[in-house]
Amino acid sequence: MLNNFCKSFITCWNHFVEDSENPKLSKEAMIYWSINPKTKGGNKISHEVEFVVDANFGVPGAIIVTNKYKKEFYLESIVAIEGLVHFACNSWVQPHGFHVHKRIFFSNKVYLPNDTPVGLKRLREKELQQLRGNSDDSRTTSDRIYDYDVYNDLGNPDKGDEFVRPILGNQSQPYPRRCRSKRPPTNSDVNVESPVSKYMPKYVPRDEAFGDLKATAITEGKWKAMLRSLVPTLKQKVAINGEAIKSFSDITELYKESLPPFEEGGDECWEKGGLPKLLNKMIKECGQDVFKFDSPKLISRDIPSCCLRDDELGRLTLAGMNPLSIERLKVFPPVSNLDPSIYGPQDSALKEEQIICHLNGMSVQQAIEENKLFILDYHDVFLPFLDRINAHPTKKAYATRTIFVLTDMGSLKPIAIELSLPEKNRNGPPKCVVTPPVDATTCWLWQLGKAHVCSNDAGAHQLIHHWLRTHACLEPFIIAAHRQLSVMHPIYKLLHCHMRYTMDVNAQGRQLLLNAGGIIESHFFTAACSMEVSASVYQNWWRFDMESLPADLIRRGMAVPDATEPHGLKLLIEDYPYATDGLLIWSAIEQLVQAYVHYYYPEANIIESDSELNAWYHESINIGHADIRHASWWLKLSTPNNLISILTTIIWLASAHHAAYISVLHILSTHSADEEYLGDRKDLSAWAGDPEIVEAFYKFSMEMKKIGKEIEKRNGDPNLRNRCGAGISPYELLLPSSGPGVTCRGVPNSVSI
Repeated sequence: MLNNFCKSFITCWNHFVEDSENPKLSKEAMIYWSINPKTKGGNKISHEVEFVVDANFGVPGAIIVTNKYKKEFYLESIVAIEGLVHFACNSWVQPHGFHVHKRIFFSNKVYLPNDTPVGLKRLREKELQQLRGNSDDSRTTSDRIYDYDVYNDLGNPDKGDEFVRPILGNQSQPYPRRCRSKRPPTNSDVNVESPVSKYMPKYVPRDEAFGDLKATAITEGKWKAMLRSLVPTLKQKVAINGEAIKSFSDITELYKESLPPFEEGGDECWEKGGLPKLLNKMIKECGQDVFKFDSPKLISRDIPSCCLRDDELGRLTLAGMNPLSIERLKVFPPVSNLDPSIYGPQDSALKEEQIICHLNGMSVQQAIEENKLFILDYHDVFLPFLDRINAHPTKKAYATRTIFVLTDMGSLKPIAIELSLPEKNRNGPPKCVVTPPVDATTCWLWQLGKAHVCSNDAGAHQLIHHWLRTHACLEPFIIAAHRQLSVMHPIYKLLHCHMRYTMDVNAQGRQLLLNAGGIIESHFFTAACSMEVSASVYQNWWRFDMESLPADLIRRGMAVPDATEPHGLKLLIEDYPYATDGLLIWSAIEQLVQAYVHYYYPEANIIESDSELNAWYHESINIGHADIRHASWWLKLSTPNNLISILTTIIWLASAHHAAYISVLHILSTHSADEEYLGDRKDLSAWAGDPEIVEAFYKFSMEMKKIGKEIEKRNGDPNLRNRCGAGISPYELLLPSSGPGVTCRGVPNSVSI
């Protein structure tokens, strides 16, 4: 998007001067946007510019741009010498009056630091220095500065004690670092950053902000969410005796009904507000569907109380919104790792006699040895926070353990649920066990037990496997990449599409979802403890070396190494849709990264001598993950194989892992029209001089299409009962491609929404 009347001069630098640190310069070339622009469609405009150079100037390696207009403009690309040289800019250029630094854009040639032509080395470092900025400076929305800070922006003590939240990112509560935004401190606590407001907007580096299509889609999603929330809100308002929701069927009806016109003669105060008239007008002009929730697939299939059926609960642990918590049971009864002096005995209340009738004649030990027992164990995750959670007037919870048995049909069946409370200051027993029902009373106890399991599972889904493992833990790697890797660096070019929009998403998440009194605290049982739960898991459980899909499956006991299997793993539950589909994608990513790394780093000494690569990884750990930087499990950046593991894990987390978790909230699940999916690369011109790399990306793209067809084939296989059958939704979350909108499929390249 180039603004009319914008004046800019562009200076071309030659990168072929090997024997001088002062490269040749062309004469400055001025562009007047108002003169003879060529419209390319939409809001894109192209211009022609002529550079005057010596006959022996050579091929340009960098272009410097200065914007003399009063507004910013978006520079997409510059093509020089009839297509011989391409500059992929894709960046906002700020007015020179606001930002004195001239913008530097390099050609699409790929250079390791030691291979950089002498004439470009100084510019390469200068560009990185601009991106690092000065940590003491304030931030404006037009800045391009990448820096680190702790999570000190979640609370708002100026509003009262109930909005005070601990700072995350220290020895007592370790957490990854976020992008520094430099808003002023609150009045009540100088260590807490003021929340986003009209006068203090959120900050992300300018080029990290959402594009127009993405921003429009999110804005529309917010409005739809607000309007649809009116139905349950107003039902509560007009309900008799405050009983708006009496049964599960009342919940499913929210997806089938809209907002009816309001009749006059009701609550006088309610009508004086004028809202009924406004809503009636909206219904008349826009139709009732504007207030109607989109039906989840399970409810749209007319399955009453589907999430409470035993077989459906078991299926969802393998093919639902959270398929990463299920583990193989290795010890029975389960044992807690919490401090017994604080949380009581570590023993479980589960007994063999409670479950043996469901084991088809096996003892518990036999079932464990034959890999027939599995567990969802949220005991240690949530128990330390239950006293505070249950003190909330509307939040009540247990810490749950659920035992599943693997049936002969390859599905999981829940056979016992342990519900635990902290032992101190309890009149009743702190632990109880419920089992499948034998009468009406035990039926409802069993249903309530499963409801608590689902509540725990929703919290783990959002706070651990979604936010922590993708959004929060990847942000330091992204910040470090911009600070330490030149745009000419091959690893930056590889990762660039996998970093798109993540920082803007995270900033909005801290502002609206994770903040004190935000959506997560309001709607999840963890309430004000939500982010402390996340920090506890980061401190006690998260390990980067366990974040690859194979390592995660082995860690949870869901697979064992087996060199005879296609992916080097044998799954202990063959019909595990997340794992079977995920391994296809993981292997494809790994093969691409292997080809890429071996091309640029055929030997270990090249990695060791790459100053930018080592600075990126060192800073990601020692500053971005500073609180756990001394952990022994961090991979050493010393060999091509270790670099392959690091990069494959990052790409996996940003793409497929995140895609498996995003389809929950409507606003987070909507694909924009400009979404880029795994296998799509719009920047292949960056490797025009490296045909081997272009071929590797082409093979990867073809492999993604092949994987999509294989997943669709699996979803039609009646032998795979966890993804195919009457009343069962196909597992489509890892289908690589998708159209726009809420589709519950598609693997975007990056941690986006």
